[in-house]
Amino acid sequence: MRIRLFVIIMALVSGLARADQGLIGGIGLTHLTVYEQRKAPDGLNSGSPHVHGVTDEAYYILSGSGRVELHDLTHGFRTVDLKPGDYLQFPPCTLHRIISTRKLVILAVMGNAGLAERGDARIYFGKAVDDDPAEYARLVGLAKANGLEGALDRRDAAVKAYLGLMDLWKTDRQAYFAELRRFIGVHLNGLEKLKLSFGEAVQTGPLYWGRLTEQRLADLPQADEKQEPATHDLQSDLAYGMCGVLRPFLTLKPLGDTADKR
Repeated sequence: MRIRLFVIIMALVSGLARADQGLIGGIGLTHLTVYEQRKAPDGLNSGSPHVHGVTDEAYYILSGSGRVELHDLTHGFRTVDLKPGDYLQFPPCTLHRIISTRKLVILAVMGNAGLAERGDARIYFGKAVDDDPAEYARLVGLAKANGLEGALDRRDAAVKAYLGLMDLWKTDRQAYFAELRRFIGVHLNGLEKLKLSFGEAVQTGPLYWGRLTEQRLADLPQADEKQEPATHDLQSDLAYGMCGVLRPFLTLKPLGDTADKR
Protein backbone atom coordinates (compact mmCIF):
# COMPACT_ATOMS: atom_id res chain seq x y z
CA MET A 1 0.00 0.00 0.00
CA ARG A 2 2.90 2.36 0.76
CA ILE A 3 4.38 1.73 -2.68
CA ARG A 4 1.03 2.43 -4.31
CA LEU A 5 0.64 5.71 -2.43
CA PHE A 6 4.24 6.71 -3.24
CA VAL A 7 3.57 6.16 -6.95
CA ILE A 8 0.48 8.38 -6.76
CA ILE A 9 2.36 11.15 -4.99
CA MET A 10 5.26 11.06 -7.46
CA ALA A 11 2.85 11.19 -10.39
CA LEU A 12 1.21 14.26 -8.90
CA VAL A 13 4.49 16.02 -8.18
CA SER A 14 5.68 15.44 -11.74
CA GLY A 15 2.36 16.43 -13.28
CA LEU A 16 1.06 19.37 -11.30
CA ALA A 17 -0.44 21.05 -14.33
CA ARG A 18 -2.90 18.29 -15.19
CA ALA A 19 -6.25 19.75 -16.19
CA ASP A 20 -8.41 16.82 -15.10
CA GLN A 21 -8.30 17.31 -11.34
CA GLY A 22 -11.87 18.47 -11.03
CA LEU A 23 -13.18 21.54 -9.25
CA ILE A 24 -11.04 24.28 -7.74
CA GLY A 25 -9.51 23.25 -4.43
CA GLY A 26 -10.62 19.64 -4.86
CA ILE A 27 -14.12 20.31 -3.54
CA GLY A 28 -17.31 18.49 -4.39
CA LEU A 29 -20.18 20.66 -5.67
CA THR A 30 -23.83 19.69 -6.14
CA HIS A 31 -27.02 21.50 -7.14
CA LEU A 32 -29.62 20.12 -4.71
CA THR A 33 -33.41 20.36 -4.86
CA VAL A 34 -34.90 19.02 -1.62
CA TYR A 35 -37.57 16.35 -2.05
CA GLU A 36 -41.11 17.73 -2.23
CA GLN A 37 -42.71 15.00 -4.36
CA ARG A 38 -44.37 13.62 -1.23
CA LYS A 39 -44.18 14.37 2.46
CA ALA A 40 -42.17 12.30 4.91
CA PRO A 41 -43.94 10.36 7.71
CA ASP A 42 -43.80 13.44 9.97
CA GLY A 43 -45.65 15.53 7.37
CA LEU A 44 -42.58 17.49 6.24
CA ASN A 45 -40.82 17.76 2.90
CA SER A 46 -37.35 16.54 3.71
CA GLY A 47 -34.34 14.46 2.89
CA SER A 48 -32.97 11.49 4.80
CA PRO A 49 -31.14 12.07 8.10
CA HIS A 50 -27.51 11.03 7.65
CA VAL A 51 -23.95 11.63 8.81
CA HIS A 52 -20.45 11.99 7.32
CA GLY A 53 -17.39 10.75 9.16
CA VAL A 54 -14.50 12.83 7.81
CA THR A 55 -16.11 15.27 5.38
CA ASP A 56 -17.13 18.87 6.04
CA GLU A 57 -20.24 20.11 4.26
CA ALA A 58 -21.69 23.54 3.43
CA TYR A 59 -24.95 24.86 2.02
CA TYR A 60 -25.42 28.06 0.05
CA ILE A 61 -29.13 28.73 -0.40
CA LEU A 62 -30.09 29.54 -3.99
CA SER A 63 -33.87 29.83 -3.65
CA GLY A 64 -36.86 28.83 -1.57
CA SER A 65 -36.86 28.39 2.19
CA GLY A 66 -36.47 25.70 4.80
CA ARG A 67 -34.23 24.62 7.63
CA VAL A 68 -31.64 22.06 8.56
CA GLU A 69 -31.73 19.91 11.68
CA LEU A 70 -28.32 19.23 13.22
CA HIS A 71 -27.26 16.73 15.88
CA ASP A 72 -23.78 16.56 17.40
CA LEU A 73 -22.29 15.04 20.53
CA THR A 74 -21.50 18.42 22.11
CA HIS A 75 -24.73 20.36 21.65
CA GLY A 76 -27.27 17.70 20.76
CA PHE A 77 -30.17 18.89 18.57
CA ARG A 78 -30.29 22.33 16.91
CA THR A 79 -32.07 23.83 13.90
CA VAL A 80 -30.97 26.55 11.48
CA ASP A 81 -33.44 28.41 9.25
CA LEU A 82 -32.44 28.72 5.59
CA LYS A 83 -33.32 31.46 3.08
CA PRO A 84 -31.75 32.69 -0.19
CA GLY A 85 -28.24 34.02 0.31
CA ASP A 86 -27.66 32.15 3.58
CA TYR A 87 -24.51 30.07 4.01
CA LEU A 88 -24.04 27.30 6.56
CA GLN A 89 -21.17 24.87 7.03
CA PHE A 90 -20.80 22.08 9.55
CA PRO A 91 -18.10 19.54 10.44
CA PRO A 92 -18.14 15.75 10.11
CA CYS A 93 -19.91 13.61 12.71
CA THR A 94 -22.92 15.94 12.57
CA LEU A 95 -26.14 14.05 11.89
CA HIS A 96 -28.29 16.28 9.69
CA ARG A 97 -31.59 16.46 7.82
CA ILE A 98 -32.73 19.15 5.37
CA ILE A 99 -36.36 20.31 5.41
CA SER A 100 -38.00 22.37 2.67
CA THR A 101 -40.85 24.69 3.54
CA ARG A 102 -40.98 26.27 0.07
CA LYS A 103 -39.09 24.77 -2.89
CA LEU A 104 -35.68 24.81 -1.23
CA VAL A 105 -32.77 24.71 -3.69
CA ILE A 106 -29.20 24.57 -2.41
CA LEU A 107 -25.68 24.66 -3.76
CA ALA A 108 -24.03 22.00 -1.60
CA VAL A 109 -20.26 22.09 -1.12
CA MET A 110 -18.38 19.03 0.10
CA GLY A 111 -14.83 19.10 1.42
CA ASN A 112 -12.19 16.42 0.94
CA ALA A 113 -12.77 15.82 -2.77
CA GLY A 114 -16.44 15.07 -2.18
CA LEU A 115 -15.82 11.91 -0.14
CA ALA A 116 -19.51 11.80 0.76
CA GLU A 117 -20.12 10.54 -2.78
CA ARG A 118 -17.42 7.89 -2.30
CA GLY A 119 -18.80 6.23 0.81
CA ASP A 120 -18.48 8.79 3.62
CA ALA A 121 -22.19 8.86 4.38
CA ARG A 122 -24.53 6.72 6.44
CA ILE A 123 -28.29 7.10 6.62
CA TYR A 124 -29.97 6.79 10.01
CA PHE A 125 -32.34 3.81 10.05
CA GLY A 126 -31.99 2.98 13.76
CA LYS A 127 -30.14 0.28 15.67
CA ALA A 128 -32.10 -2.71 14.38
CA VAL A 129 -31.15 -1.91 10.78
CA ASP A 130 -27.54 -1.10 11.72
CA ASP A 131 -27.35 -4.58 13.25
CA ASP A 132 -28.58 -6.13 9.98
CA PRO A 133 -26.14 -5.29 7.14
CA ALA A 134 -28.34 -6.97 4.52
CA GLU A 135 -31.35 -4.85 5.47
CA TYR A 136 -29.25 -1.70 5.54
CA ALA A 137 -27.94 -2.48 2.05
CA ARG A 138 -31.50 -3.13 0.82
CA LEU A 139 -32.78 0.19 2.13
CA VAL A 140 -29.81 2.17 0.81
CA GLY A 141 -30.22 0.53 -2.59
CA LEU A 142 -33.88 1.49 -3.01
CA ALA A 143 -33.06 4.64 -5.00
CA LYS A 144 -30.85 2.74 -7.42
CA ALA A 145 -33.45 -0.01 -7.78
CA ASN A 146 -36.58 2.12 -8.08
CA GLY A 147 -35.49 5.66 -8.94
CA LEU A 148 -37.35 8.56 -7.37
CA GLU A 149 -39.99 6.38 -5.74
CA GLY A 150 -37.28 4.24 -4.18
CA ALA A 151 -35.46 7.34 -2.91
CA LEU A 152 -38.64 8.53 -1.23
CA ASP A 153 -39.29 5.08 0.27
CA ARG A 154 -35.72 5.11 1.62
CA ARG A 155 -36.27 8.58 3.06
CA ASP A 156 -39.54 7.49 4.71
CA ALA A 157 -37.87 4.50 6.38
CA ALA A 158 -35.12 6.77 7.70
CA VAL A 159 -37.51 9.43 9.01
CA LYS A 160 -39.60 6.81 10.84
CA ALA A 161 -36.48 5.75 12.75
CA TYR A 162 -35.35 9.36 13.16
CA LEU A 163 -38.60 10.25 14.91
CA GLY A 164 -37.54 7.82 17.63
CA LEU A 165 -34.26 9.69 18.04
CA MET A 166 -36.15 12.98 18.24
CA ASP A 167 -38.42 11.49 20.90
CA LEU A 168 -35.34 10.58 22.95
CA TRP A 169 -34.15 14.20 22.69
CA LYS A 170 -37.44 15.31 24.24
CA THR A 171 -37.77 12.63 26.90
CA ASP A 172 -34.36 11.14 27.76
CA ARG A 173 -31.24 13.17 26.92
CA GLN A 174 -28.88 10.50 28.24
CA ALA A 175 -30.40 7.88 25.96
CA TYR A 176 -30.41 10.38 23.08
CA PHE A 177 -26.68 11.02 23.32
CA ALA A 178 -25.98 7.32 23.74
CA GLU A 179 -27.90 6.53 20.55
CA LEU A 180 -26.27 9.36 18.61
CA ARG A 181 -22.83 8.20 19.76
CA ARG A 182 -23.66 4.62 18.77
CA PHE A 183 -24.77 5.62 15.28
CA ILE A 184 -21.76 7.84 14.60
CA GLY A 185 -19.51 5.06 15.86
CA VAL A 186 -21.07 2.56 13.45
CA HIS A 187 -20.25 4.84 10.54
CA LEU A 188 -16.70 5.60 11.70
CA ASN A 189 -15.97 1.90 12.18
CA GLY A 190 -17.28 1.20 8.69
CA LEU A 191 -14.90 3.76 7.18
CA GLU A 192 -11.82 1.76 8.20
CA LYS A 193 -11.88 -0.21 4.97
CA LEU A 194 -12.06 2.98 2.90
CA LYS A 195 -9.04 4.75 4.37
CA LEU A 196 -6.75 3.94 1.44
CA SER A 197 -9.20 4.97 -1.28
CA PHE A 198 -10.09 8.11 0.67
CA GLY A 199 -6.39 8.93 0.97
CA GLU A 200 -5.95 8.57 -2.77
CA ALA A 201 -8.93 10.86 -3.42
CA VAL A 202 -7.47 13.51 -1.12
CA GLN A 203 -4.07 13.21 -2.78
CA THR A 204 -5.54 13.72 -6.25
CA GLY A 205 -8.01 16.36 -5.06
CA PRO A 206 -7.37 19.02 -2.38
CA LEU A 207 -3.70 18.16 -1.86
CA TYR A 208 -3.09 18.30 -5.60
CA TRP A 209 -4.53 21.82 -5.68
CA GLY A 210 -2.40 22.84 -2.72
CA ARG A 211 0.73 21.61 -4.45
CA LEU A 212 -0.33 23.34 -7.66
CA THR A 213 -0.64 26.66 -5.84
CA GLU A 214 2.74 26.16 -4.19
CA GLN A 215 4.25 25.53 -7.62
CA ARG A 216 2.65 28.66 -9.05
CA LEU A 217 4.09 30.70 -6.21
CA ALA A 218 7.51 29.19 -6.73
CA ASP A 219 7.36 29.98 -10.46
CA LEU A 220 6.56 33.68 -9.99
CA PRO A 221 6.89 35.96 -11.91
CA GLN A 222 6.25 33.32 -14.58
CA ALA A 223 2.59 32.44 -15.19
CA ASP A 224 0.99 29.00 -15.23
CA GLU A 225 -0.24 28.64 -18.80
CA LYS A 226 -0.82 24.91 -18.79
CA GLN A 227 -4.42 24.71 -17.58
CA GLU A 228 -7.57 25.41 -19.56
CA PRO A 229 -10.87 27.10 -18.64
CA ALA A 230 -13.59 24.49 -18.27
CA THR A 231 -17.38 24.35 -18.19
CA HIS A 232 -20.05 22.05 -16.79
CA ASP A 233 -23.55 21.40 -18.11
CA LEU A 234 -25.85 21.33 -15.08
CA GLN A 235 -28.30 19.08 -16.93
CA SER A 236 -25.73 16.43 -17.76
CA ASP A 237 -25.87 14.48 -14.47
CA LEU A 238 -28.82 13.64 -12.21
CA ALA A 239 -29.12 11.43 -9.16
CA TYR A 240 -31.62 10.77 -6.39
CA GLY A 241 -29.56 11.50 -3.29
CA MET A 242 -30.16 11.38 0.43
CA CYS A 243 -31.42 14.97 0.58
CA GLY A 244 -33.14 15.41 -2.76
CA VAL A 245 -32.63 15.51 -6.50
CA LEU A 246 -28.92 16.03 -7.14
CA ARG A 247 -27.14 17.48 -10.13
CA PRO A 248 -23.48 17.04 -9.18
CA PHE A 249 -20.68 18.86 -10.96
CA LEU A 250 -18.87 15.71 -12.01
CA THR A 251 -17.56 16.27 -15.52
CA LEU A 252 -15.72 19.40 -16.57
CA LYS A 253 -15.23 20.07 -20.28
CA PRO A 254 -12.24 22.18 -21.38
CA LEU A 255 -13.40 25.29 -23.19
CA GLY A 256 -10.91 24.80 -26.01
CA ASP A 257 -11.75 26.43 -29.32
CA THR A 258 -15.53 26.05 -28.89
CA ALA A 259 -16.05 29.31 -26.97
CA ASP A 260 -17.70 32.32 -28.54
CA LYS A 261 -14.92 34.61 -29.80
CA ARG A 262 -17.00 37.68 -30.53
